[in-house]
Amino acid sequence: MEDGNETADMDGKDTNELEHELAAAKSLEAYFEANVAELREETLAEHLARLLAEKHLERADVIARSGLAELYAYHIFAGRKPHPSKPKVLALALAMKLSRKEAQHLLYYAGATPLYVRNPWDSVVAYALDHQMSVVDANLLLDSLGQSPLLE
Repeated sequence: MEDGNETADMDGKDTNELEHELAAAKSLEAYFEANVAELREETLAEHLARLLAEKHLERADVIARSGLAELYAYHIFAGRKPHPSKPKVLALALAMKLSRKEAQHLLYYAGATPLYVRNPWDSVVAYALDHQMSVVDANLLLDSLGQSPLLE
């Protein structure tokens, strides 16, 4: 099982590797030079666009599966809603069939708190991500365990 605190780019170093390299670096300049491809500043919209391309997904299909209001979801993808709520981000993550690690990364770009498995609601959503559940099935599971749904 992947550690929810360890985020990684799809093809690159994970966060733990970067933290180790930063701690061991002789200078910050050397660290930046060695990791220029690993460091990036993306918006949520840019990150979502990259995920769509990497996973060969259609934005309209993801939005339909997410259960989000269509206009609101398009605003997220267009960058007009740069900090949607954690449940809305996780609905997109489930709709995109992201891994838990990828979902944690998406939460980071949305400015939302990461999933924390000691929190019951977060645990259920992490389980849903790990088992590639749909938003509907995740909501049914949340309801069956007395937790609030992803989307009201």
